[in-house]
Amino acid sequence: MSLTFKTLGRGRRVAAGSLIAVTALTLSACQNGTDSASKSSSAAAPATSSANGAPSAGGSAQSAGNGARPSGVAKPSAGSAGVPNASKANPSGMTDPDRCTAANMSLHMGRTDIGAGNIRVPLVFTNKGKKACSLRGFPGVSLIQRDGSSVGTPASREGGAGGSVRLQPGQSAHAVLHTVNEGVSDIPCWKNSQIVFVYPPGSKESMTTGSSGLRVCGGTFTVTTVESGVPS
Repeated sequence: MSLTFKTLGRGRRVAAGSLIAVTALTLSACQNGTDSASKSSSAAAPATSSANGAPSAGGSAQSAGNGARPSGVAKPSAGSAGVPNASKANPSGMTDPDRCTAANMSLHMGRTDIGAGNIRVPLVFTNKGKKACSLRGFPGVSLIQRDGSSVGTPASREGGAGGSVRLQPGQSAHAVLHTVNEGVSDIPCWKNSQIVFVYPPGSKESMTTGSSGLRVCGGTFTVTTVESGVPS
């Protein structure tokens, strides 16, 4: 009986020892796994921040807070608010090979039409080339001074886009500039302009002509799409 009791007691002690060892190994593995996961998360954090555009170490956060311009963002040029950008002025303008360009056209202001508080002036494009060309869409138009400084903001679009206008050599098309008389609105008038700065529809090259002192009032300055001919 005594021998059997001692053998069983020893077996229980061995089993208990084994259970303790297994538990210790399990706890160690869990702890190591937690540490590894924590280290992996810490290592991955900078990459995630960088991908999201957050400042990296080394003072970038302070630079961003001081209004630093992100890389790849162009610095606005002086007076750009009042002059249309060539790439944005005529997104609906035609890009056909036979499109009329600034190089093969002349530009001038037509006769001013004043009535019922409105002022409308045709902006006339004439094909001065030796072959036919086409125009379609809105020109980009702004008013400037002789020193190049802008007057107000570029003309907004008025009316529908219209169709294509085919110009034989010597033929003309026009778009209409529109503003209102002083006193029609409480919005102050702009100062008098001296030059009309124009991107023909679809063109990245500009043209200019005298504005005849055109003065925009009432905050109204629009341009229509090009139409065939010249108003009488």
